[in-house]
Amino acid sequence: MLTDIQIAQRAEMKPINKIAEELGISEEDLEFYGKYKAKLSADYIKKAMKSKKEGKLILVTAINPTPAGEGKTTTTVGLGQAMAKIGKKAVIALREPSMGPVMGVKGGAAGGGYSQVVPMEDINLHFTGDMHAITSANNLLAAAIDNHIHQGNALNIDLRQILWKRCLDMNDRALREIVVGMGGKANGFVRQDGFNITVASEVMAILCLASDIDDLRERLGRIIVAYNYSGDPVTCADLKMEGAMTLLLRDAMKPNLVQTLENTPCLMHGGPFANIAHGCNSIIATKLAMKMGDYAITEAGFGADLGAEKFLDIKCRVAGLKPSAIVIVATVRALKYNGGVNKENLGEENLEALKKGVGNLERHITNMKKYGVPVLVAINHFYKDSDEEIEFLLEKCREYGVSAAVSRVFAEGGKGGIELAEKLVEILDNVDSDFSPIYDEKLSIKEKIGIIAREIYGADGVVYQAAAEKAIANIERLGYGKTPVCMAKTQYSFSDNPALLGKPEGFEITVRDLRLSAGAGFVVALTGDIMTMPGLPKEPAAERIDILPNGEIVGLF
Repeated sequence: MLTDIQIAQRAEMKPINKIAEELGISEEDLEFYGKYKAKLSADYIKKAMKSKKEGKLILVTAINPTPAGEGKTTTTVGLGQAMAKIGKKAVIALREPSMGPVMGVKGGAAGGGYSQVVPMEDINLHFTGDMHAITSANNLLAAAIDNHIHQGNALNIDLRQILWKRCLDMNDRALREIVVGMGGKANGFVRQDGFNITVASEVMAILCLASDIDDLRERLGRIIVAYNYSGDPVTCADLKMEGAMTLLLRDAMKPNLVQTLENTPCLMHGGPFANIAHGCNSIIATKLAMKMGDYAITEAGFGADLGAEKFLDIKCRVAGLKPSAIVIVATVRALKYNGGVNKENLGEENLEALKKGVGNLERHITNMKKYGVPVLVAINHFYKDSDEEIEFLLEKCREYGVSAAVSRVFAEGGKGGIELAEKLVEILDNVDSDFSPIYDEKLSIKEKIGIIAREIYGADGVVYQAAAEKAIANIERLGYGKTPVCMAKTQYSFSDNPALLGKPEGFEITVRDLRLSAGAGFVVALTGDIMTMPGLPKEPAAERIDILPNGEIVGLF
C-alpha cells in the first residue's frame, strides 16, 4: 500500500496556469511560486470581489477528533473531486498547515490517500512563506515594545502588563514562559515573556478576517499590546508599527492557488487552530472560491463544537456569509473509540461500543441544525468497517432526521465520493438554508459564553475563576463586551476535560481567563488546560521525515 506522500509524488499535476485558465484567470493575474503553485494578484482579487456571481457555500466539519482519525480534510478534498465527477464546478478552500503539527503529531496536513492537495511536500514545508510573514510581523511588534521601553518608555508602558507575546511556527513547550532582557542594561529591561505558536497569534486571526489591505492595517493598529501605568490600553498604532506590519503581510494577504490529485482547484490561505483560535481559512479565500465556482467547499478545524461554531458565529458574522449546507464527517472507528474501545481494537466489529459512542455524532447533528442550515453526514469508510456497523450508522442518521452517505474518497478519490456529492446537490437544490448565528453579539460576554456552553457543549453551567471575572470587567470597561466570543477549549471533548468522550452530561465549563483580541474583533475565553504553545509528542513526526540523496522526501505522512 502506498503512503500519502508516495501517492502525492506520483500525481500528474497540471501547471498552475492551466488550473487558473480553467477558472477564467489569466497568467497576468497570477504570481508564480514555481510551476505548481501561485498567488492570486491584488488586482484579480479586487476584480473578482466586484463580481455579482456567488456560488453556494458548503462547510465540512466533523465529530470530535480521536486517535482513530476522522478524515475531515480528506473528505473536503474528495468531495470537491467528486463534484467534478458529476459535472459540477467546485472550488475548495482550505487552511494552510502549521509546521508545528507537521513536525509533531500529523506529519502532514493536505488530505490523505487519493484525496490530497498537491504539491503536498511544498504545502507542508514553508509553502509560499505566509507563516513566516505572520511570524515576522508578530515579532516586529514584540521587538518594538521592548525597544520603546528601552528608549525611554514615552507611553509609560507598565512592564507588569505587557500582553503581546512573541511567536514561532513550531511546537516548543520550553518557550511558553521565558525571561528576556538578561545580560545588562544594553539588552533592555529584564521581564517575563513567552511565545505562542504562530497560528495562535492575533496577527493570524486578523489576516484571516480582514477584507482587504486597508482593513488589515486598521485591524493591526487596534491590537492591544499592553497597559500603561494608568491602566489604559497601549495599541500597535501607538507604537506606529501597523504600517510596517502591513507591508510584511502584503503578499501573505493573497490566497494561494493549488490543485488536488484530480486537478480540482483549491485555495489555501491562513491557518488558525480551532482549539486556541477561530479555526477557519481566510474570508478572502472563501469569498473568492464562491466567485470562482458554482460551489465553494471549505472546512473548519477540529470538531463542530469548535471550528464549525466559530465559522458560523464569528467568520460568517464578520463576512456576511450564509452557508447553504453543512457536512459532518464521522467514522465507525472514531465513534467506537468514543464508546470506550482502545485504539488497538478499533478494527474489530463492536456494535455495542458503536451504540455507546454514536451520541457524539447525534449531538453534533443537533447542534448544527440549530443554525438553520441543512445537514449531511459523510461516513468516512475504513476497510475494516463491517457492513453491520455501516448500516447501523446509516439507520441512526435516518433516525436523527438527516441524510447520510458512505464516502470512500481516501481509497478511490473523487469516484468514491459520488454518492456523497449527489446527495449534497440534492439537498442544495431542494432545501433552503435559513442560517442565523446562535447568539446575538450584543449580549453580555457571560451570556454569550453561557449560550455556547449550554447549546453547543451540553454543559449545565459555566464557572468563572477570579482572573476571568477581572478580565471580563476590564474588557467591558474598554467597550469590547459586544463582540463575538472565541472559545479556547480542548478539541477531544464537548467538555473542557479531554477525558470525557462521547456525549458527556452533568458537567460545567470552567473559564479561567479571557483575552481581548481587539484587532481580530473577538474575545478569547480560555477554558481547562488549553495552551497557546503546544509541545511535541514523545515520538515527533520529525523523527521520520527526511530527504534522500536523490532529493526524494520521505516520512511526510
